[in-house]
Amino acid sequence: MSILRRIQNGETSPLPAPTNGNNDTPAPQPSQAAPRKIATATAQSNQDTYQDLKARVQAKLLGVLDPSMDVSQVDEVRKTIQSLFDQILVEENFVLSRSEKARLFEQISAEILGFGPLQPLLEDDAITEIMVNGAKHIYAERRGKITREPVTFESDDHVMRIIERIVAPLGRRIDESSPYVDARLPDGSRVNAIIPPLSLVGPVLTIRKFSRTPFTVDQLVQFGTLTPEAVQFLDACVKSRINIVISGGTGSGKTTLLNVLSAFIPGDERIVTIENAAELQLRQEHVVTLESRPPNIEGKGEVTIRHLVINALRMRPDRIIVGEIRDEAALDMLQAMNTGHDGSMTTLHSNSPRDTLARLETMTMMAGMELPVRAIREQVSSAIDLVVHQERLRDGRRKVVNITEVTGMEGEVITMTDIFIFEQTGFENGQVVGRFRPTGLRPKFMDKLEASGIHLPPSVFGIGVRK
Repeated sequence: MSILRRIQNGETSPLPAPTNGNNDTPAPQPSQAAPRKIATATAQSNQDTYQDLKARVQAKLLGVLDPSMDVSQVDEVRKTIQSLFDQILVEENFVLSRSEKARLFEQISAEILGFGPLQPLLEDDAITEIMVNGAKHIYAERRGKITREPVTFESDDHVMRIIERIVAPLGRRIDESSPYVDARLPDGSRVNAIIPPLSLVGPVLTIRKFSRTPFTVDQLVQFGTLTPEAVQFLDACVKSRINIVISGGTGSGKTTLLNVLSAFIPGDERIVTIENAAELQLRQEHVVTLESRPPNIEGKGEVTIRHLVINALRMRPDRIIVGEIRDEAALDMLQAMNTGHDGSMTTLHSNSPRDTLARLETMTMMAGMELPVRAIREQVSSAIDLVVHQERLRDGRRKVVNITEVTGMEGEVITMTDIFIFEQTGFENGQVVGRFRPTGLRPKFMDKLEASGIHLPPSVFGIGVRK
């Protein structure tokens, strides 16, 4: 057996140690770096050969596939690809093991029908977020923890092809003149991409996945995000047309909670949803979904969230739901809430309920109306009834930590009252320990709930309950 073959087989001593000719002192051994170098080169060579084979088979397959084929018929297309794939391997005399053949077929199918190396991650229900930092570094979040995945793209150009495949059907673009974009996948998962020259590590792609079937309120209770008492209270608030802002940090679960709360809206109401990238999954029948639009290559044609909120007021909505407020659209949202569109909901990035109102105030100022601060605060305090604040805890769990009523104004200050709060009592075995409890205070808008025919028992607010 040759030295190279023995090294490739993992044998650490390919031949007996040579001597200096006198059979007494062994000659100096060669450095062990050489065998490792040969093995590494061979592994790299094998990888290059595999990638070359994949590229050749894929190119030949694309050359014979019918371009008019309806790729939405996934099962039929896979059968066609399988037949042509087997035929090409025979014609080209490629000899592969069963596992290699299956792996190659799945990768090529993902390139044609799906999103390349990301397809297995997108199909993994345990993954909630996918992060691509250039071609060779892919991370995923499972149960609040981020780990690196053992998959890579072939090159930065490969990443760009997948990004183009995501944004092109939505009429959006990404290039040097417009180097970042928000988009969505067909299943509603949120996508953000940013490319060089803004990104110095190559194309960066972030996908916020959503469950194929929307979470239910029972599941949120099971996960510990909410308590049954809090659910009963929020159900009453939505049905009584209380204006709600859901706040929290990035990845805290605001959109998921908004989806769940929207399920409490009666089915006979007209709902208009407004988003940058449509991802809400409302289950009511009478829903109008609006999506903002970025400017075209000439810098024209932009339609912002603010434009859509103003237009929605002319569409006879019973409820307006804005996926996220992040700019001067806050002023128009507040105006809508103050002009008869009760029961509206939105989400907002913030660190606490108090910070939520401060951010609303700041974003309203961005509208350039030069309103006095007191006037803005009066708008905020009269428009917003309830702030539901959610956080992602240290152990990765997502939990509502405050349900806070906006009670009015005292002088120049907006007043707030906690109705439910989360009290952390410790951190044990890698998990946050605590309980989400009512404060014992009823909200001032109780009369509005009762006017809607909803009567909550005192126990919901912790009144008359032994601690």
